[in-house]
Amino acid sequence: MKKQGRYSTSGLIDDQYMPGSKGKVLRNLLGITTKREIDRIETELLFEITDQLLDEFDNTRQFSADDILEMHSRWLGSVFEWAGKYRQVMMSKGNFMFAAPAYIPQLMADFEKEILAQYTPCIFKSRQEVVFALAIVHTELILIHPFREGNGRIARLLATLMALQAGLPLLDFSGFDKERQEEYFGAIRQGLDRNYKPMTNIFADIIARSLQVSEG
Repeated sequence: MKKQGRYSTSGLIDDQYMPGSKGKVLRNLLGITTKREIDRIETELLFEITDQLLDEFDNTRQFSADDILEMHSRWLGSVFEWAGKYRQVMMSKGNFMFAAPAYIPQLMADFEKEILAQYTPCIFKSRQEVVFALAIVHTELILIHPFREGNGRIARLLATLMALQAGLPLLDFSGFDKERQEEYFGAIRQGLDRNYKPMTNIFADIIARSLQVSEG
């Protein structure tokens, strides 16, 4: 998913961005004012939390909304004071609006009960079932867009943990945003109508590439 500058937001306070950042860096606890530096820090922290979670979550884990909140908090808690909390602002991409903040707690509760409970742990008899589980969980989480920052990366982290439950290698998302950006966002839109086929195709390709990398 794209970074914060690619989304439109509303309902934000005037000092949402760091002074001196030219409106490119959200106010943060580290005083960082350049996009390159905040991207570097976020990436390094994501690698760290991924390594930790690989050791903590086994193939029997049924993920919950609280797990997702904890992942976000542990990842960005040293950077943003609102890490691990549901967003309080409207967010959109183009003319597409993500879920309104007031509905996010209930939507996440429903997501846990209806989606996570059904598709995690991600242990199924066929590869096709695994791919579909990854697609529906990813699509529905992105549609809710629970956080102010980092939704795509949290969704990819969850997909990676689910893939490991299924006996797959670490998922390789390299080049994902640039090469298939429009196809990816189109697949998210299709999820509004419960059409998960486009996202299933994307995850099938990601898994195929990941297997090639791991075997190469």
